[in-house]
Amino acid sequence: METKLTKLLKIKHPIIQAPMFLVSNTAMVIEAMKSGIAGCIPALNYRTLEELRAAIKELKVAKAEGGSYGFNLIVNKSNIKYKGQLEVICEEGCDFIITSLGSPEETIKQAHQVDIKVFCDVVDLKFAQKVEALGADAIIAVNNQAGGHRGNLSPENLIKVLVSNCNIPVISAGGVGCKTDIDTMLSYGADGVSVGSPFIASVEANVTDEYKQACVEYGADDIVMTERISGTPCTVINTPYVQKTGTKATWIESVLNKNKKLKKWVKMIRFSIGMNATKNAATKVTYKTVWVAGPSIEHTHEVLPVKNIVKNLVS
Repeated sequence: METKLTKLLKIKHPIIQAPMFLVSNTAMVIEAMKSGIAGCIPALNYRTLEELRAAIKELKVAKAEGGSYGFNLIVNKSNIKYKGQLEVICEEGCDFIITSLGSPEETIKQAHQVDIKVFCDVVDLKFAQKVEALGADAIIAVNNQAGGHRGNLSPENLIKVLVSNCNIPVISAGGVGCKTDIDTMLSYGADGVSVGSPFIASVEANVTDEYKQACVEYGADDIVMTERISGTPCTVINTPYVQKTGTKATWIESVLNKNKKLKKWVKMIRFSIGMNATKNAATKVTYKTVWVAGPSIEHTHEVLPVKNIVKNLVS
């Protein structure tokens, strides 16, 4: 399965273990690297820069046996930790950075100075062409089957329009839970895939057993969009708690979101409240179950080690 992605990251299979807020960790990425794929962790999973630095050093040691690892950066102004995270990552080094929710210009500039590749989340051709012009090394094409914050276009439509109009590798994100899905994305022209939700129910993930079991028991039809986490539509499992609280923004949030001066602050408050709820559901036993996942959990039938999940994806 040699593609532009496998050559770019020197990996065996054209798969990136997608960065997942609160879920991804070094244990998962180390096992991913051992299995011939790349792994990525959101920098926001670490409360302090010292913890982030320690994680990078751990992965650097593991990489001695081969593999590729990276970090995801939220590059918009709402992430006050962004500049410090970028500085630490560039100081310590990694193979790639995935940027989300903002302009990657400064990340590309600094990362390229230390030979770190930059892949950029995009949901349409307009932004894809912008990041390519800025020097991005690859595009993460986030489609309407992705878990968490997703795009609006189908995998086929998004991949084909990007491949036809861009000259850098296209990595499809969303809708991959088995080898057939990977083959389908590659047949559309993708150079690789980013896979997240199937790895939630992994032995190495340090989320609650309840969260993992939910990914086993629920399926694609149980995934709904909610505005109650970050203010931006996000996919979650439709648990009884989600059904009770609803998935739409409150009327007062809707009104305030129309105010240009207040919109930014309302979104930041909603993001803080939503992230705390998500964190508690992922790490504690609570009735307030807000579990982020995508429809690809349809193919998750048991909790398995990362190496077995990778084996199922490629065999």
